[in-house]
Amino acid sequence: MKKKNLTKTEMASRMKTSRAALERLLDPENASITLITLERAASALGKKLTVQLA
Repeated sequence: MKKKNLTKTEMASRMKTSRAALERLLDPENASITLITLERAASALGKKLTVQLA
């Protein structure tokens, strides 16, 4: 978000979610984040989420 100069409100809008949901995503103590949410966040930043199991 910092590199893209996005506010939390702008990021939430790009993710099509609420600012409260974004706050939960950014909370390091919140372990209930879904892959769908991470994919939306990556997409909002112009990135692609890749998951690899080794």
